[in-house]
Amino acid sequence: MGTAQTRLSKQARREQLLDAALGIVRTHGADGLTLVTLAEAAGVSRPITYDHFGTRAGLMIALYRWLDERHRATLTSALHAAAPDAAAVAHVLSTAYFACATDMPEFGALSAALKGDPEMEAAQHEILDSYATELVAVLGPHSDLPADAFHLRCIGVLGAADALAAELTHGRATPDAAVAALSALILGGLTAPR
Repeated sequence: MGTAQTRLSKQARREQLLDAALGIVRTHGADGLTLVTLAEAAGVSRPITYDHFGTRAGLMIALYRWLDERHRATLTSALHAAAPDAAAVAHVLSTAYFACATDMPEFGALSAALKGDPEMEAAQHEILDSYATELVAVLGPHSDLPADAFHLRCIGVLGAADALAAELTHGRATPDAAVAALSALILGGLTAPR
């Protein structure tokens, strides 16, 4: 006779499922993550995973968003502890960005697995815009640019950050060099050319 499943709140079950999904991606890559493999890994019935995520793409997007939330929480904490000057903020932003790239390589795996999926592209664009808005909020007090122009620069900085993260993860840059380069780009983008 089997044991009864522990009854969790919907939110607690979702957290458990996302944690199990992360374990699958870490162990087997994004290709190994399906609603069926998630049900098996989490020890739940298949309908539970379908109820939470609907489709494999829905599951991957939920995991992508969950990882982003974890990264943002870490970043927010680091920013609260940072000195309020532009150089310190740029350094914290850069350090946190590359820590995420190296500590959470699942972001890249999920993004690659869902390349061309319209839902994923919409989610990534929403996350990019939200991240740029966050950069504007923390860096804006150090900038003399109009809001629209500064927002575009923050989007550009995030593009540069992605390129530098690729260099870092492929061993073509050290963490210190990547942080220094991104920090310099952030600081250089704070003011209008004279």
